[in-house]
Amino acid sequence: MAADGHDACGYELRFMSLFNEGRGLSFPCDPSGDVHLDELSDRARANYFYARAVVGREFSVPAVVAH
Repeated sequence: MAADGHDACGYELRFMSLFNEGRGLSFPCDPSGDVHLDELSDRARANYFYARAVVGREFSVPAVVAH
């Protein structure tokens, strides 16, 4: 589910689909949910901005999850 395969920080910000159970997007983050955009690939960064833009329409409010 990780958007870029980088999860060295131990936390991820998960956006779960409102319509397809078990589907969503996740991004490495710090314990407070801050995503380091410079560490994401271009595609992952675009997915992150998309997920944020459609919270409540496509995805649920994101949750910080420890690995």
